This record gives sequence, structure tokens and C-alpha cells, in this order.
Amino acid sequence: MPANRCPNPSCEYFNRALPNNAKVCPWCSTPVGNVVSATPQAPSQPPPIQQQPSQPPVQYQRPPTDQPNYQAPQQAPIDYSTVYQPRVSYQPTPPVYTPPPQRAPALKLIHSTGREFHLIGEGGYIGRRSQSPGIAPPEIDLTGIPSEGIVSRRHARVDWDWSQNSYMIVDMSTNGIYLNNNPLTPGMQYRLLNGDSLRFGQDNLVNFTIYVV
Repeated sequence: MPANRCPNPSCEYFNRALPNNAKVCPWCSTPVGNVVSATPQAPSQPPPIQQQPSQPPVQYQRPPTDQPNYQAPQQAPIDYSTVYQPRVSYQPTPPVYTPPPQRAPALKLIHSTGREFHLIGEGGYIGRRSQSPGIAPPEIDLTGIPSEGIVSRRHARVDWDWSQNSYMIVDMSTNGIYLNNNPLTPGMQYRLLNGDSLRFGQDNLVNFTIYVV
């Protein structure tokens, strides 16, 4: 068994044999070992690390089988014709001119005494009021004029004719009608013009002048 020796180079007992049971050097109190080299050696250094040439980092590539397996849910196609209605451009309707209703001119009969008789409306009868109840009077009632007995209950009918643009008279009497001294044929229409003379009967007793205004 080799002897214990002091490993401390600065100690007087350096590398000297010490008792086998000595744990430390009696001079420097350095722990002793079995074998100590005569020449101290520097502690061993790890071998230098050789640097490897730098390499670009490896980029991760998804394997072909590692693809997302997500599928969007299927939806029925939307019928946009029922959802959105295109705006229709509004074209203002120009106001339509409505002419006022046409009215026939007024018809007036002026008796030789100066009494005036007006036609109410665009047509009616010329005559005398009946004494019988329930019978409507004529539109131009000549009751009360001199020689009214010559005038029949419905002596004539007058109406405005838009096609002729004038009043038309029809003789319905028993004593006759004279227009500008010309006898009228019963049942036929004759035009009444402004300023015409109208006579009922043959005795020249009931005379009127026509005014259309």
C-alpha cells in the first residue's frame, strides 16, 4: 500500500511519506492522498468547443396529411329578389288640367210688356201653370200675362244643344208658334238666336224677344 504524501508544494513535507494513518499533513494540515505527483499539474481544462458553421433555422412544414379538415356548413341559396326590391325612380305626375264643367248660356224671354221670363237650367217647357194639383208647373211659366189663354199648358219645349251651340225650340201647341214671323212645324227643332222675335198664336197678341246671354 503506498504511503500518504503531502500534496502541498509549498509545504516542507511536500511529497514526503507520511504515516499511513495520517489524514492531513502535520505541517500544513492539507488533506493527504495516496499518490501525489511530484510536479503539480494545472487542473484539466475541458477541450475547446469547436463552433459548428451556422445553419439557417429549419422551417416547419405542415405534412400533406396535416391539413385542416374544416368545412363550412352548407346553406340554401338566398333568393335576393324577395329580400331587396330595387328602388323605382319616382316620376311626379304632372297635374292634369280639368276644365270647369261647361254651362249653357242663360235664356231669357222678354214680353212686350217688359216682363222677363228666365229659363232655369238647360232645358224645359214654356206654358201656363195647371190648376190641377200634382202637376208640376212649366220651367217658363207665362201665367198672368195678357191674353194668357192663347198659351197652352205646354206650349213649347226649349233645350240647349251642344252640337248646335244654341237653344232649340219645338212647337207643342194647338195655336202655333211664329219665329221671326215664320210658322214652326210642330215636332221639329228650330234654333233660337239672340234678338229673335217669338209669337204665340195667330192674333199677334203674345209676343216675346229672345235673349241668349
